[in-house]
Amino acid sequence: MAGRLAVVGAGLMGSGIAQVAAQAGWQVTLRDLDDAATKRGVDGIRKSLEKFAEKGKIEAAEVEATLGRITPTTDLEAAADADIVVEAVFERIEIKHEVFRALDKICKSDAVLATNTSAIPVTQIAAVTERPESVVGTHFFSPVPMMKLCELVRGYKTSDATLATVRAFAEEIGKTVVVVNRDIAGFVTTRLIAALVVEAVKLVESGVISAEDLDTACKLGFGHAMGPLATTDLTGADVLLHAAKNIYADTADEKFFPPELLQRMVTAGDLGRKTGKGFYTY
Repeated sequence: MAGRLAVVGAGLMGSGIAQVAAQAGWQVTLRDLDDAATKRGVDGIRKSLEKFAEKGKIEAAEVEATLGRITPTTDLEAAADADIVVEAVFERIEIKHEVFRALDKICKSDAVLATNTSAIPVTQIAAVTERPESVVGTHFFSPVPMMKLCELVRGYKTSDATLATVRAFAEEIGKTVVVVNRDIAGFVTTRLIAALVVEAVKLVESGVISAEDLDTACKLGFGHAMGPLATTDLTGADVLLHAAKNIYADTADEKFFPPELLQRMVTAGDLGRKTGKGFYTY
């Protein structure tokens, strides 16, 4: 099936998606707003591939071959000949609307327009295009080269053909997919982790248990690979706060209302691993 993929956004998610697709033989255009951002994305991909080669998981020759299939660009028009476009920009509806309005005009009529959102309803994103049937959610997990799951999300008008195309794409690049049939805010995985994180933070905030002990309880009691607060530090406290707020705005369900401790941490800049401090110190 390998064809042409355009990834809009060269951050951690976008570059990860570009990497796994290029490894599977896709020709990938990786687009961001400036050369510095695309360079960071490509440098990150090189580092990731070199690590895989060092560990013997891929052949050394595959590093350059994969990078050779990735073309960095700052021009969104480069998505014009893509069979599939995956948007991986910041989780704000107005930014995604701007990207999808532009893609709607640029992309060929049979292109699939996918969004890597983890919480914003696909229907809302698709509504600004003239082709909502071609818009679908492809929620990859971070780090993309390591995580097997891809949550495929139907918008209100997503067609069966669009879903079948992205399913084939995700499986070809090595992912196991689950299908979310209705694009409620937070879908399934973000909704579950948000509810768990909100409750976990409340328990720590009220002095019931320490962050370490709470995570240990989830790991040993429920078989989680990582506790919810370590997960928050890995993902970013700001990302979890934003997701919880999105779900709460859509549902008015109190269980998603972000606790004060999470809000204060984000205000203070304690976002987790990326800032050196969150629920843990790094």
